[in-house]
Amino acid sequence: MALGGTAKKLQKVAEMAEDVYKKLNELREQVVEVRETVNETKSRVDRLEAENAEQRAILEAIAEEQGVDLDAAIAQAHISEAEEGSAGDETEPTADATDADADASSDTTDEA
Repeated sequence: MALGGTAKKLQKVAEMAEDVYKKLNELREQVVEVRETVNETKSRVDRLEAENAEQRAILEAIAEEQGVDLDAAIAQAHISEAEEGSAGDETEPTADATDADADASSDTTDEA
């Protein structure tokens, strides 16, 4: 009787080991998939960063040619974003913001 109980216990341990082995293989496959996804994402990010740098260089050249103060334009954009963020739930720009945007765009077009 003792041998029968031991055999059942060994069978149970063997089944548990098989389950663990299956789960380990599943995890290994998931890790491989995650690595592939990370590598693909890194490639995309690298490509987008290169494109962004190219576009920035083009915009800087155009801005310089047109006499636009790029730093001032960037600062104004950041100020506008901050004002919109602090406005909370407002979806429509205020009259002051619209006037400021119109003034800013007319300043850049007047210089051209």
